[in-house]
Amino acid sequence: MLVIDLSYSMSREDMLHEGDYEDRLSTVKRVVSDFVERREGDRLGLVYFADHAYLQTPLTFDRRAIQTQLNQTVLKLIGTQTAIGDGIGLATKTFIDGDAPQRVMILLSDGSNNAGVLDPMKAAEIAKRNDTTIYTIGIGAGEMQVREFFMTRTVNTAEDLDEKALIDIAKLTGGQYFRARNAKELNTIYDTINALQPVQKATQSWRPRTEWFPLPASLGLICIVLVTIIRRNDV
Repeated sequence: MLVIDLSYSMSREDMLHEGDYEDRLSTVKRVVSDFVERREGDRLGLVYFADHAYLQTPLTFDRRAIQTQLNQTVLKLIGTQTAIGDGIGLATKTFIDGDAPQRVMILLSDGSNNAGVLDPMKAAEIAKRNDTTIYTIGIGAGEMQVREFFMTRTVNTAEDLDEKALIDIAKLTGGQYFRARNAKELNTIYDTINALQPVQKATQSWRPRTEWFPLPASLGLICIVLVTIIRRNDV
């Protein structure tokens, strides 16, 4: 389950990519879309959180659906704050409702919990009780040089990131915490998680492309027509 922060701070342009800075959400959308592409045979879902949590895409084998929803994502969709606990809670509920045998959550955030009704650690405890592993990712450049008029100053663009909470959530659930300061690091993190959690291909429901059930009915109709013709010829 992909659990992604959609708070307003995700619009901050501090993620270095190919020599230029881009906003955090754009980096996440591109990197996560590439990750989804490599998860053939895996059931994936998409949960967003800001003022509250929102299930964007239920668990599905349809990677294109996940990528489409991800690429169409915009900020302020569900507010501007950060409800990390609600995001974990909703993702856990989705696992339970979907009877998912393998429960792995990848939680990405650039802030600290300041909204919602569920405490992040309480949510993590519930996730653990339901056999869910949570990998957490803290995103944001940290220190960077900002030019203002005729001078340059150093700013900490990740001052709101609650790394301790993300570390504790991962540790409690048997996962791992990662720190992404630029696009390259974020891509490496998802590569690592992809290797740590190889796809366990679940059995998909199967149905034939050709529907055979109309055949007996068709044969019955043909028999009735033939009997009618024979009777007419006998008269």
